[in-house]
Amino acid sequence: MGVGNRIPESKLMPPDTYESKVEKSKKQETGINFVPEEPRYDLCDIILPQNVRDDILDVADYAHNSRIVFEQWGLSKTHRYSKRMGINLYGPPGTGKTMAAHAIAKHLGRKILAVNYADIESKYVGETPKNIRKAFEVAKETKSILFFDEADAILSRRVTNMSNATDVSVNQTRSVMLMILNYHEDFIIFATNFIENFDPAFMRRIAKHVKFSLPNEECRRTLWRMYIPEEMPNNIDIDSLARKFEGLSGSDISTAVLMAAFKAVRSGARFVEQSCIENVTSGILASKADNATRTGVTTKRIVSEEYAKSQMQGKH
Repeated sequence: MGVGNRIPESKLMPPDTYESKVEKSKKQETGINFVPEEPRYDLCDIILPQNVRDDILDVADYAHNSRIVFEQWGLSKTHRYSKRMGINLYGPPGTGKTMAAHAIAKHLGRKILAVNYADIESKYVGETPKNIRKAFEVAKETKSILFFDEADAILSRRVTNMSNATDVSVNQTRSVMLMILNYHEDFIIFATNFIENFDPAFMRRIAKHVKFSLPNEECRRTLWRMYIPEEMPNNIDIDSLARKFEGLSGSDISTAVLMAAFKAVRSGARFVEQSCIENVTSGILASKADNATRTGVTTKRIVSEEYAKSQMQGKH
């Protein structure tokens, strides 16, 4: 028999053997192990405008101040379902959102459980919602702060014109997330580069949305000083860099210093020259400009509340 007519392996194996292979593969893929970690940053590690820092602290101090607000000031009577507290950090990449999430957890004296959509997504129907539920369960059991990075992948608008199984699965995941958030009574952090993709239903369930903008001149000056170590020989004019190069994130500035140092060493220079770091920085801005044509994709969806509840209870 020719290769093109080869009988599929599933036909050659006994049904029970084939099924066991499928189940084994499924278990291997969906056996996610969520592990909380100690926060890596403190609020003093992040260069932020004072208004952004104040917004973060307003929410981060929720745990310390909730007894006064809800019990002494009586808001437990008028805001019975507002004891859950979520914060969404949004803005361009590299502006410190992930660092801020770690800093908030450290400020609260708790570990952080960071979850990315890639960690929980599964090709098996119904498994992604289960993975989301498991993340919430682990956070509760370990008393960790749950942090969803790139949250627009989970909280995006639902699909109305569902044309295939993928659309249905996406809607199911969104609806389960909504139901879980309704009953979650602990602090939770989201971060996204694309807040415009958030479903309005999720927007309403998050108490505070904090915008992380690209640093202004004052912040850029502080960032340049922070990332240029005293040991690095240079003739860099930091004030000039801060004035001249707008549109840089903290991550961009960090990268510019590192790449300029490597470039100087490779060329045999004894120090990092102003022209060297300016050329590197210009290249970073040029690449960002080329990438700026990318646009977010928004959709919308509807799935029954009954399905969402069944998924929360672990039913199929």
